Amino acid sequence: MGFKSVLSKVFAALVNRELNQLRKNALTLQQNTFSNLIHQAKDTAFGKAHNFSQINNYEDFKRNVPIHDYEDLRPYIDRVVKGEENVLWPGKPKYLAKTSGTTSGVKYIPISKESMPQHIKAARNALLAYIHETGNAGFVDGKMIFLQGSPVLAEKNGVSTGRLSGIVAHHVPAYLQKNRLPSYQTNCIEDWEQKVDAIVDETFNEDMRLISGIPPWCQMYFDRLSAKAGGKKVKDIFPNFKLYVHGGVNYEPYRARMEESIGFKIDSIETYPASEGFIAFQDSQKEHGLLLLVDSGIFYEFIPSEEYFNEHPTRINIKDVELEKNYALIMNTSAGLWGYSLGDTIKFISKNPYKIIVTGRIKHYISAFGEHVIGEEVEHALMSIAKAEGVDVIEFTVAPQVNPPVGQLPYHEWFVEFGTPPADLQSFAIKVDKALQKKNIYYFDLIEGNILQPLIIQALQKNAFINYMRSEGKLGGQNKVPRLSNDRKIADGLKAYI
Repeated sequence: MGFKSVLSKVFAALVNRELNQLRKNALTLQQNTFSNLIHQAKDTAFGKAHNFSQINNYEDFKRNVPIHDYEDLRPYIDRVVKGEENVLWPGKPKYLAKTSGTTSGVKYIPISKESMPQHIKAARNALLAYIHETGNAGFVDGKMIFLQGSPVLAEKNGVSTGRLSGIVAHHVPAYLQKNRLPSYQTNCIEDWEQKVDAIVDETFNEDMRLISGIPPWCQMYFDRLSAKAGGKKVKDIFPNFKLYVHGGVNYEPYRARMEESIGFKIDSIETYPASEGFIAFQDSQKEHGLLLLVDSGIFYEFIPSEEYFNEHPTRINIKDVELEKNYALIMNTSAGLWGYSLGDTIKFISKNPYKIIVTGRIKHYISAFGEHVIGEEVEHALMSIAKAEGVDVIEFTVAPQVNPPVGQLPYHEWFVEFGTPPADLQSFAIKVDKALQKKNIYYFDLIEGNILQPLIIQALQKNAFINYMRSEGKLGGQNKVPRLSNDRKIADGLKAYI
């Protein structure tokens, strides 16, 4: 055991004490966060316009601060981007994280000197929580790979600007820099496929022990590693590889194929980072769910997802949440985002401590007929049947077909790329449909009432989703295909790959 791994166990024990305080005192920590945020921002342009100096409690806050999406906050963010100070948060932001919005085009998310350390602390603590629970610290003595965006930053009116993963690359602790791959030069490659090939070449003969990245792009890396090694499993290329860190999309639909590529059931840590803030991470290999970070400069609010589009939805803080209820996640942050709708939906699976699962996107659903089917439901329906029948699913998406052929009822059309396809696709589709009916009573009623016919699965060619994303100029990075769309844009684009 190396010096770094020995030291990391000591550090992990200290961090676990901090996490225990977080687990036990969530309500107090959230109240303190709320008070600190309001106090610090009361003299900003936003704080003055929304009466922060008169806000004494959460009810005051709700009366003065409406829910915002990016477009709602854009007039303030545009002022920040132009270099104005004290707009949403005191001073200027330290960074502007550049993201691609589906409706807003390029978005700039402010990251302040107060919020930036929280991103690093959360990522570090996720690893230390794993070390403390399992005792497995050997990965810190070997090489670690982080599949991420380019670290090259631009400047916009005196503020450094780039992708979040590229910004974070500048804050990797010094004691990990020698362990970290790929190199700066390789990370700067913009073309994703060239970058993956360069990463394969650079890491092939290294002692890789930890790999981090979103599942579909890690899978591409594994496939190309295996091809270079003449079909070997990842475990035979990297015999000390023991830990996979992921976030951004649900890992479960990818798990079977990833573990097939790796060659064994690997330990994994799920994280929930966003440009707006690091929200939660998996703190246990024994328990389900992600520990909500209640002391990281974020005050959370929640709206029942079925009320989200109401004119006056119910709006609560952590004190009043219910278990197993779908909520839209709202954030107030130490970078100056107020009443900010992240667009994600979550469920609480524990309140002692507060643990969540991510269930989808508030705008990624199908309700063309009033069914309001969400991502969690389609993923469960497909993967439960696939697992039972030994079917390997690589990727999929679902869209409504509201204009079916003459004489047919409308239906949900599923576009699925299989690794190992079902022996009988029609029988498989019927079983998936039954599973979805069990998860969603509204969908069940529409099938029973002959408003919809059962779903139809279109089996796609190999690499269909990679080729589709390439055609859209969205291959690599943090880009991913939504599981659900309420329109036909993606579905129509995938028709060419049936």
